[in-house]
Amino acid sequence: MNKFRTVTGLAVAAFVAAACTGFPNSKAAPSPSPKGIARYYAQHVSWHDCGGGFQCGTLHMPLDYAHPDAQRITMSVIRLPAEGQRKGSLLINPGGPGGSGVEFVREGARQFGADLRKNFDLVGFDPRGVNQTKPAVRCLTSKELDRFFATDTSPDTPAEVNDLVKVSKGWADDCKTRIPSLLPYVGTINAAKDMDVLRAALGDQGMTYYGASYGTYLGAYYADLFPKHVRAMVLDGAIDPKLSGDAVNIEQAKGFDTAVHAFAADCVKANDCPLGNGSVHQALTRLQRFFAQTDKKPLKNGLGDGRVVDESLVELGVASALYNKQTWPILRLALKSGIEQGDGTTLLRLGDLLVERNKDGSYSNQSEANMAVNCVDKPYSRSLGAWKDQAAKAKKAAPLFGQFVVWGTLPCGYWPVQSHEQPRPLHAQGSKPIVVVGTTRDPATPYRWAQALASQLNSGVLLSLDGDGHTAYLQGNPCISSAVDRYLISTATPKKNTMCH
Repeated sequence: MNKFRTVTGLAVAAFVAAACTGFPNSKAAPSPSPKGIARYYAQHVSWHDCGGGFQCGTLHMPLDYAHPDAQRITMSVIRLPAEGQRKGSLLINPGGPGGSGVEFVREGARQFGADLRKNFDLVGFDPRGVNQTKPAVRCLTSKELDRFFATDTSPDTPAEVNDLVKVSKGWADDCKTRIPSLLPYVGTINAAKDMDVLRAALGDQGMTYYGASYGTYLGAYYADLFPKHVRAMVLDGAIDPKLSGDAVNIEQAKGFDTAVHAFAADCVKANDCPLGNGSVHQALTRLQRFFAQTDKKPLKNGLGDGRVVDESLVELGVASALYNKQTWPILRLALKSGIEQGDGTTLLRLGDLLVERNKDGSYSNQSEANMAVNCVDKPYSRSLGAWKDQAAKAKKAAPLFGQFVVWGTLPCGYWPVQSHEQPRPLHAQGSKPIVVVGTTRDPATPYRWAQALASQLNSGVLLSLDGDGHTAYLQGNPCISSAVDRYLISTATPKKNTMCH
């Protein structure tokens, strides 16, 4: 399961090289540079046109901030220049971890508010290990990823558990073999330090930032490291940084169960609901029975690529559709095809959107980067028995998605680099006000996480949407969008605990 997934509105709509900078002299380092990395802070981005009104470039970062004169990485960046009087840059991270900010800004920058685009360059970046930033996390072939996502995440026998172990350990071993020098340094702490180098290279005295999903964790970590550098920061679809990896799995599974409950409540009101028109409980029972049936008898695959549409891929497709309420009608049709005709093609296509599997069978590196970052950001148990216990606990707390979420992170149990970072609250002591946005029935980042992060941050201000789907700003709710745009432009915070409907 990909945790803290990228904002999916653009993917849903789709459904219905860069210039070298070196280390030139620059006046764009307005803050004191951390010792030993002054030359990185002295960079500027040499922008060049890359089509559609966008400009692209690159920056260099140290692979290891403790040894800045050793190996370096090359970050890929993109911007849509301000359309009016420029106030600065708005850095954007769409989530993941592993989501490409370059691709997200290229595809979605013009969905941001018009006044915001007049005042700010919209800047996307690929964090270390991601997409065009080099080196990138690449461990598995497309066929190996296909096999991982199709592996039974509701194991009923020792043989099925062994299969999960095999593909999970294989993922970890392949990363150890192919990118051993990169793995220790892809975590959030280094990505946050990279962001400050980028801020300086853009010539901004203060950081103006929008982060969605995992981007909220990255942003909060940045604010904790560099509180005096924060100008304005919106953390949308927030993550609670003090939770352990095990706790994150349980809470996220409960979030997906909450979201599917909301979908079922909406579905039973429709004449074409494949889950019936009875109670919500009856609808969820039918959905759970459908999942179990596909474990024994997979659905047909009309894509002709040979994949078997089993329970894991069916759950992946349903989970994907829960990220955005606009996809619920598609999910109804997909479930209708699956339940009544035994055809899983649409569910398969929905799942492919979530894991960024292309029509030709290739994948972006989102899933691989996602796993690499998650596995080094928090410590995970190295005992299979502990994973079994956690899966059983998750199944009890979230009957539909509990095991699916837990077993999907099993590679972290075998990861070659163990995290030494202990989960902790992030306070960002001394920062200017930070706006935390939460959606009450968010499947991937439960609302309580937004409440928790807003309370942990010394200057946190909670802005809420009573609604469905993952993240709030790009859903088009005028209460949310106007509050966010006004804050990012003028730093005027919304009233604390504002609830938008």
